[in-house]
Amino acid sequence: QVQLRESGGGLVQAGGSLLLSCAASGLTLPNDAAAWFRQAPGKEREFVAAVGWGGGTTYYSDSVKGRFTISRASAENTIDLQMNRLKLEDTAVYYCAVRLGTMVPSTKDYDYANWGQGTQVTVSS
Repeated sequence: QVQLRESGGGLVQAGGSLLLSCAASGLTLPNDAAAWFRQAPGKEREFVAAVGWGGGTTYYSDSVKGRFTISRASAENTIDLQMNRLKLEDTAVYYCAVRLGTMVPSTKDYDYANWGQGTQVTVSS
C-alpha cells in the first residue's frame, strides 16, 4: 500500500518562499515517478511539477517554471517542492501524487493512482 503524507503548507507573503515535502511509503523504487498538483477554489486540478527517480527527468508547468523546484530523495522516500517568489495566484491546495511501475513522469493527473490528502498554501499581499 502506498501512503503519502504532505507537510509544509501554510501562510506566506507574496515574494516569499515555502518548502513542501511529501513523505512516501510503499514505493517500488526506482521504478516510480512523482508529481505535485494543485487546485484553487472553483478551478480544476492543475499540474505543477513532476520527476522520475531513475531518469532524473523533471517537468514544470509554465506558470511555475523558474520559481519552483521539484526533487526526490530515494533514501528518505521524499518528494520536495521548493517554491520561491510566490504569487497570489499560487494560492491553492497542493497534492502529492505517485505512479508505480515506471520511472517516466507525467503531467497528467489521470496517470497517477496514489494521492496525498493535500496541504493548503495561502499567499497574501
